[in-house]
Amino acid sequence: MAAGGRTPAEILPAAEPRARDTRLDAWVDRYAARTHQMTASAIRALFAVANRPEVVSLAGGMPNIADLPLDVVGDALHKLVLTNGTQAMQYGSGQGEPMLRQQICEVMRLEGIDADPDDVTVTVGSQQGLDLITRIFCDPGDVVLAEAPSYVGALGVFRGYQCDVVHVGMDDGSPGGSGGLSPQALREALVSLQATRRRVKFLYTIPNFHNPAGVTQDLQRRRELLAVAEEFDLMVVEDNPYGLLGFDAAPLPALRALNSERVIYLGSFSKTFAPGFRIGWVLAPHAVKDKLVLAQESAVLCPPVFSQFAVSSYLSAHDWQGQIKVFSELYRERRDAMLTGLSDHLPASTTWTRPAGGFFVWVRLPAGVDSQAMLPRAVGARVAYVPGTAFYSDGFGSAYMRLSYCFPTPERIREGTRRLGEVIAHELDLAELFGTTPAVGGRNVTPGPSANQS
Repeated sequence: MAAGGRTPAEILPAAEPRARDTRLDAWVDRYAARTHQMTASAIRALFAVANRPEVVSLAGGMPNIADLPLDVVGDALHKLVLTNGTQAMQYGSGQGEPMLRQQICEVMRLEGIDADPDDVTVTVGSQQGLDLITRIFCDPGDVVLAEAPSYVGALGVFRGYQCDVVHVGMDDGSPGGSGGLSPQALREALVSLQATRRRVKFLYTIPNFHNPAGVTQDLQRRRELLAVAEEFDLMVVEDNPYGLLGFDAAPLPALRALNSERVIYLGSFSKTFAPGFRIGWVLAPHAVKDKLVLAQESAVLCPPVFSQFAVSSYLSAHDWQGQIKVFSELYRERRDAMLTGLSDHLPASTTWTRPAGGFFVWVRLPAGVDSQAMLPRAVGARVAYVPGTAFYSDGFGSAYMRLSYCFPTPERIREGTRRLGEVIAHELDLAELFGTTPAVGGRNVTPGPSANQS
């Protein structure tokens, strides 16, 4: 009993009734500022619709592992558990298992890279590798240079770390898919940023069978880009998930093979083996590697040990180079079906790139057609694609779309292009009926490969 014979409840003032929180997310005012830049991937948002069996999905870049020898993989995993299971299911090194890092160096040697296993950091897919690189180099407001268009997953990483992405123009070079990032456009962007005293942390580029554009930098262009990087003391992040999946020629030397001090290299087994193991890697100069390992340990302690042992067992027990050739032939057949379907079914004013490897074709639509606005009508016609706006950080790209040929069968691809051609033709009819044309300099006029048909 309190003084005066009153209880504590009688002394303390009654609490004001708490207002009912009607917000959808009651924690919204507690999130870090960087979360305001996080948005859902346009591709993931499409999956729920695109995965319906009646829809031909030309949207996602899911590897086709139907020809993967599951008996070989199963035997390797069975043997792994029986002979080395206690180690494979234990914690491991933050840098990654030594045996796998040695094997990764053998894989990279196919593209002319002479690397020391001690400079390799194994990551949870190359996506985590890019996240770690951005984490250790970029402060909010720093500039990252990226191709126009660029990989949607990379743009999400840069946005999450509050970087300012400046796009650099591309072209499709010569017939056969050669082209990519323009050295002249890179120089102009650097001069402009230098004049305004902006901090450019690195250039992000996909030199082989670009996602989404499908083009490839030839050897001369690679040397020119590296010369510009030397001139401006620019670090280059080379993302190379598709480099071994060419259809006609031997792999070109990687940028990292041409400059070991200025280039940080990202690799992955997701496209050449299987994405479910989530194993990628970063090859970086030694001092950078030390920072990457510290960042890795604070993020996940260590990359998944069982997956590392599984990939290592596969590389040891199977003709993995022969398997890559099998995958390349599978994707070549699908690429050919895509190009034939586009030629047969799309309006004459539509143009596209002709990839010499990888997963993707980049399509430029006829004037007056907006890929973002057209998407609901395409899904209604049971065909899906990714609008070009997903691959730009600045709202451009509506005149383009990315089409993926890696997963559907050739028959489904041809049917998908037929449906897509009908949707585009209908859009053109509406544009003619209502007299709509794109404004000069508007969002249908964007930098990027010109998408020649021949």
